[in-house]
Amino acid sequence: MSPRSAAVNEELRRRSRERLLQATVELVGERGYEATTLADIADRAGAARGLVSYYFPGKRQLLQSAVHRLMHKELEAALEREPRTEDGRELLARAIDSVLGLAREHPRLMRTHMAGILTAEGFIQCPEQQRLAYLLRETVTRYGSRDPEADYRLLRALMMGAVVAILLPGAPMPADRLRSELFQRYGLDWELGMPPGAKPPPPGL
Repeated sequence: MSPRSAAVNEELRRRSRERLLQATVELVGERGYEATTLADIADRAGAARGLVSYYFPGKRQLLQSAVHRLMHKELEAALEREPRTEDGRELLARAIDSVLGLAREHPRLMRTHMAGILTAEGFIQCPEQQRLAYLLRETVTRYGSRDPEADYRLLRALMMGAVVAILLPGAPMPADRLRSELFQRYGLDWELGMPPGAKPPPPGL
């Protein structure tokens, strides 16, 4: 049997890494961070335990990469959904809705992710985060930004703040109110993107 080519080996490594990331999203969403072990993740992914350490220095880094992959894939799907568009305002609305949607649909996972970013490990620059950043920069560029890097960073900060506000234990803010505030900040009509209702919430609610 002839040895596998470098391209085949690279594809196998990519698939193994993606299975680990997907398993992490599933297990942390189901059980929580502390109740999920690296062995659990490897078992769910059908991989050897040592493979986790080969790709990731620790569980927190693995979780950040896994959540960034989820965010990247959700954002990409939102931007490319039918009807396809090049309208920068519609694309920005879709981007905001996709991130707020993750807070509603995956609260345990996103709360754990945000908590990890605020700990000593901080914000990890991984390939998945870089793909997410690229999509967001492209979105603000199409929206008409003259300084995409600065505007991307501002958009990221505003959306992270909204996610924290939605998930804040004991004092959460309504997602539709936060959406309305973000849309007003960027001059977006409520009907753009994926509106949660026919009209924005009344002021003060």
